[in-house]
Amino acid sequence: MTTCLITGGAGFIGSAISHRLPEHFDRVVAFDNLHPQIHPVPERPSELDSRVEFVQGDVTSAADWDALLGDVTPDVIIHLAAETGTGQSLLEATRHASVNVVGTTEMLDALVRADKLPSKIVLSSSRAVYGEGAWVDAHGAVSYPGQRSAAMLERGEWDFPGLSALPFVSSKVAPSPTSVYGATKLAQEHILRSWCLSLGVTDVLFRLQNVYGPGQSLINPYTGIVSFFAQEAKAGRVIPVYEDGQIIRDFVFIDDVADAIVRGALESDSNANAYDIGSGEGTSILRLAELIAAHYGAPAPEINGKFRNGDVRHASCEVSEASAALGWSPRVMVDEGVGLLCDWIDAQRLERAE
Repeated sequence: MTTCLITGGAGFIGSAISHRLPEHFDRVVAFDNLHPQIHPVPERPSELDSRVEFVQGDVTSAADWDALLGDVTPDVIIHLAAETGTGQSLLEATRHASVNVVGTTEMLDALVRADKLPSKIVLSSSRAVYGEGAWVDAHGAVSYPGQRSAAMLERGEWDFPGLSALPFVSSKVAPSPTSVYGATKLAQEHILRSWCLSLGVTDVLFRLQNVYGPGQSLINPYTGIVSFFAQEAKAGRVIPVYEDGQIIRDFVFIDDVADAIVRGALESDSNANAYDIGSGEGTSILRLAELIAAHYGAPAPEINGKFRNGDVRHASCEVSEASAALGWSPRVMVDEGVGLLCDWIDAQRLERAE
């Protein structure tokens, strides 16, 4: 009897993969604390597949881990439990470090105490570990300019003069996080990899770009820019666009992320580098806002010149390594994905109204 344990299993990505995993495992267990920032009601979410068992508990609690592992012997663990949000992590650094770092070490310690080492642990990490990543000048020289300073941003100097950003590739671009969130996710990667290598457990690391799509939280202010823009436009409000509108992000649709993670859980061996999971396309924030405004017939977006400390300017990735290793490729590009998300949001609102 094979068992898959999903930490953070009642969240956005956990719910998405919950419909696929029972086809491959005899038992699937979701472990989640139902944090009110994500779950307005502390009960099993309807989005979770009915074939999946649900256990409420906190990854930072040794007692909760011991109780869980008293009943569950996981063959594969998909470790999704995390605090996210670049801006929020600057204000609540302890919370992010506790869940992302200590929550991971509590899991590993509990597995040793219970003598229940899985064969594989799949980690959902983040593109935030790269920070600004690598940039190149007109002569082809690559450099790492680091974090944009507060003084740069206050002067409206959005880019690094004379440099162009390169897409993230884990085998080529060294991580250098510019946020507390990114730093905790990188620490999580290092902790898990060293533990797995020492104890003979396969580790599979995914660095996810900006995940969006049906099922994401609509009440969490840090849940993602796509749903925020959609709700603003649906209400007929002007979408505010930061900096000069040319912030670049790689928006990856939830179905593509779920497909990659399940493939990693089933097929992948340990890889020397993390897999970059995105659409493979960089999209400006202004273009995203224009797509969503046009969908709802909302007013044109407005560039306001505001900024957030810790935000990176350019974030996109190449997916060729993940495609080659997993037989995976993104299928939903942002133009189609935005429409699917907006249709889902409309359906939620209609359901509530009825």
